[in-house]
Amino acid sequence: MSTAHAALLEDVKSRDTLRCGVSSDKAGFSYLTDDGEWSGMDVDLCRSVAAAVLGDASKVDFVVTTAKNRFTALASGEIDVLSRATTWTASRDANLGADFTTPWFYDGQGVMTHADFEVSSIEDLDGAVFCLSPGTTSEQNLEDYFGRRDMSYRTVVIEKSTELYNAFQQGRCDAITNDMSGLASRRTQFADPEAFTLLPKAISKEPLGAYVPQGDAQWRDIVTWTAFALMNAEELGVTSENVDEMRDQSDNPNVARLLGTDGHIGERFGLEDAWAYQAIKQVGNYEEIFNRNVGPDTPLKFDRGLNRLWSEDGILYAAPIR
Repeated sequence: MSTAHAALLEDVKSRDTLRCGVSSDKAGFSYLTDDGEWSGMDVDLCRSVAAAVLGDASKVDFVVTTAKNRFTALASGEIDVLSRATTWTASRDANLGADFTTPWFYDGQGVMTHADFEVSSIEDLDGAVFCLSPGTTSEQNLEDYFGRRDMSYRTVVIEKSTELYNAFQQGRCDAITNDMSGLASRRTQFADPEAFTLLPKAISKEPLGAYVPQGDAQWRDIVTWTAFALMNAEELGVTSENVDEMRDQSDNPNVARLLGTDGHIGERFGLEDAWAYQAIKQVGNYEEIFNRNVGPDTPLKFDRGLNRLWSEDGILYAAPIR
């Protein structure tokens, strides 16, 4: 187990900035606009951690990583958090010198193909050529799915995601597979989105979330519980707009503990007691973050689906802050 980052909280405080590993071209999750502005759910998670730790959501250096080098960047100390729609798996926990925090977005692997193929199911793609990115769970999931059905496929493997999706659009492969959210995100950026079909079936479970360097329990707790704080805030009705009123007037003890007026939870993490208050005030609760980046009023128009709160028939379940 690595212990090279055992004092990461102090490193971040001393540096006065959080280094966050992201993608740069996954709209809705981590995306760099032509104006140089970062946006997305994964971006907002990092901003929330910066607000919790440093009191300022803007104190983030976003470091662009690829599917291939993202864990190397984390293990080497180049980044403090990997927030790049990364799937939680046993092999990654065991082998890569990284610890998962908590699911931030529940997804599943899907397949996109060319609309003029008139394909309605994955089974119609027996013998097809797939575009794949190396170092992802998509490779193994595709192999498992096709192998169990005695189906065959060939691959075109390209590391850089922009080049990968360009190759797909240009017809170098018949289909492309990735997380369904990622495919839907990419399709909004295509010159002709209607020329491509996202098949409805998911072939895997993909709990996506942030990773941190292995061996630093305090830092893992901070990133994990920041995410939990934003989920609990939604459940408790605390938003960026009413957080001051709720802090000063609510008689709910769960709200008091969340916002730091009772219990001194932040102190136990090595933070100010207003850690969660700062994250919610500056970035918003989970619902605000979801709706702003991928919700009904965005080009992605995602339904909450599995990412609804557990109390609303979803599986988004945050541990209680007490």
